[in-house]
Amino acid sequence: MRGVKLTILGGGGFRVPLVYGALLTDRAEGRVTEVVLHDLDERRLRAVTRVLAEQAAGIPDAPAVTATTDLDEALRGADFVFSAIRVGGLRGRADDERVALAEGVLGQETVGAGGIAYGLRTVPVAVDIARRVARLAPDAWVINFTNPAGLVTEAMSRHLGDRVIGICDSPVGLGRRIARVLGADPGEAFIDYVGLNHLGWVRGLRIAGRDELPRLLGDPALLGSFEEGRLFGIDWLRSLGAVPNEYLHYYYFNRETVRAYQEAAQTRGAFLHDQQARFYAEAQDPGVSALLAWDRTRAEREATYMAENRESAGAGEREAEDLSGGYEKVALALMRAIARDERATLILDVRNRSTLSALDADAVVEVPCLVDASGAHPLAADPLPGHATGLVCSVKAVEREVLAAAESGSRATAVKAFALHPLVDSVSVARRLVERYTEVHPGLAYLR
Repeated sequence: MRGVKLTILGGGGFRVPLVYGALLTDRAEGRVTEVVLHDLDERRLRAVTRVLAEQAAGIPDAPAVTATTDLDEALRGADFVFSAIRVGGLRGRADDERVALAEGVLGQETVGAGGIAYGLRTVPVAVDIARRVARLAPDAWVINFTNPAGLVTEAMSRHLGDRVIGICDSPVGLGRRIARVLGADPGEAFIDYVGLNHLGWVRGLRIAGRDELPRLLGDPALLGSFEEGRLFGIDWLRSLGAVPNEYLHYYYFNRETVRAYQEAAQTRGAFLHDQQARFYAEAQDPGVSALLAWDRTRAEREATYMAENRESAGAGEREAEDLSGGYEKVALALMRAIARDERATLILDVRNRSTLSALDADAVVEVPCLVDASGAHPLAADPLPGHATGLVCSVKAVEREVLAAAESGSRATAVKAFALHPLVDSVSVARRLVERYTEVHPGLAYLR
């Protein structure tokens, strides 16, 4: 079996070494033998290439790494494409947060006003990539990391069909924490998780066919012993009868979260911008180990994840087991299942088909899927309760307005997307947000 060519778009991104590090442990036949990094920023590419070279030192047959700023060159002949771009960079994310918070609404990069602004900037670029893949690498599978992951995957699926699959490590991390609390092996548990990207619920965790979630919900000590129990509170989780994805904290405790973000010394985007600027500068120094600089920066990044939410909820520090990332493991498990026809069950962002009856077949949802050489196939799922269905349908309707605005360039449709989001809920605020975002983001100049 020949080797596999993997192209990583956003190849100068900070988390690329996580993917390459995982590739280095794969010695099986049909493994990745060639990695092409594509990025628009040559400086970032050089820094990440240095990190990867240090990772590969002394490892025989490590995947060959090349870097390019030519998108078409990067895509030609690819078997898999990891799309991990950030349109506007971290400065754009910081602006998304700042503009929203000035209006008293959430500016997080995937949720609420910030997510809409990021989506409006990103969708046109993602669609262009999808069209190029269809033309230059029609047999390639695209694995989308780019946020907002569900929205971007749906935009790309209109041109690539089921050959684009979105991934997120949040559901896997949540399932792992629940299994760990219950004393079970996460690898042997089936996680009944249903929703949209960053908007889903664990409704059951089956081990050897038995649902162990009721045992967790019935034991206050167990329920309060892990991150989501502390973040949402025992009483609220028992009221829901499920464990929400951590991002639902932005919905269930919105006022508290917005206040915490407004009072923070820096937004998350501004913090990451400054932190990564230091890393990329340090990684240029030939006298410095780029790998050590990266690892030190990564540890700080993981430890401070959702710090404002945890502080507002009194949830304390993150557990040590949750500081090691995880999205690269999901991506590589997905790639192996397709490339080697190794059947696997993974939680992924795919077209709904008939999984959630409240949504149409083309809506991208985040659900357990059976993966084999023919792609990812969503498993049947019980309906969500009414409150969850209402929220999922509301947010999906907003995503559809974002896609319509990106396709048409309609400013009025962009206003509609903001105004209809449950965390904005004001037409006047929506109009001001669109006005301000188009002023600060050149990538939104197409809205008219």
